[in-house]
Amino acid sequence: MSVLSALRQPIVAAPMAGGPSTPALVSAVSAAGGLGFLAAGMIDTGRLVADIAEVRARTRRPFGVNVFLPGDDAVDESAIREYARRLAPQADQFGVSLGEPVGGDDAYPEKLAALLADPVPVVSFAFGLPDRAAVAALRERGTEVWATVTRPDAATAAAELGVDAVVVQGTEAGGHRGGVPDDDDYSLLPLLRLAAAVCDRPLVAAGGIADGPALAAALAAGAAAAQLGTVFLRCPEAGSSPLHRAAVASAAPTALTRAYTGKRARGVVNAFLRAHDAAAPAGYPQVLHLTRPLLAAARRDEDASVVNLWAGQAHPLARDVPAAQLVAEISASARAALATAAQLSTRWG
Repeated sequence: MSVLSALRQPIVAAPMAGGPSTPALVSAVSAAGGLGFLAAGMIDTGRLVADIAEVRARTRRPFGVNVFLPGDDAVDESAIREYARRLAPQADQFGVSLGEPVGGDDAYPEKLAALLADPVPVVSFAFGLPDRAAVAALRERGTEVWATVTRPDAATAAAELGVDAVVVQGTEAGGHRGGVPDDDDYSLLPLLRLAAAVCDRPLVAAGGIADGPALAAALAAGAAAAQLGTVFLRCPEAGSSPLHRAAVASAAPTALTRAYTGKRARGVVNAFLRAHDAAAPAGYPQVLHLTRPLLAAARRDEDASVVNLWAGQAHPLARDVPAAQLVAEISASARAALATAAQLSTRWG
């Protein structure tokens, strides 16, 4: 039996790198019948191993780990240097220097080796598709492999690699675009239906799902489950900062931007995003490393006009309630919405 088919609730907690996806949040969602996901991105392998151990200590239910794949795109170094000159005065205001815009693989080989040595139930990949050897090696150890896509053709390619499920991420989603290239503009429902037409693997819908009716819509459109992220940011188990929680609780608009990391990501619009979005070059992780000291200083000073505030388009629907309660209430609301839809359908016959 697959992990998806064994879920008591059709809810996956999206992996949210940078702090929100704590072992407490992951284990609470899994214990409630959904599937929690640890975010391996932007942490070292030792921290990942420790987080996995903590989740196992908290619950025996299945959980997943999401891994960032290293990119191989050429970077316009002159554009990044120009962006650094643009940001330097703002860094000076916070009394810090910008970081070195270096590349890197996010310790991908080491993290993959750790997950092969001590397998977890599910490993998902973002920022592209894993190679066939990695998929086969993980599956040989009993780990299900999921791939994140933002285009229909990527769903087909993922299925051909032998993955167990495909996470279909619409542009409404908060945080980074999970596909490569990242200039897609597919909304979730069209992308879900297009992927279903060309992919024979179970689909997990992601993007802008924050309540029961939205979950019901994704299930009716062919998803086996839905991956929710932003809606968990206000839960007490999440590692979200007070600034982030306040932004999610607001009615502020969101936008996709490269301003913070060089990769398109959706966040609440603030002064930094407005000022630098148009000038921000493509280049991950170079821009991420460049802006890190500035963003850390802004968090230190609790300056919400500068920090990145990742959130999906439906963020005002997030609530400050425990994760288990959220899973139960959204699932129950989805069942009610599907039942209402079934009653309405009888009028058409």
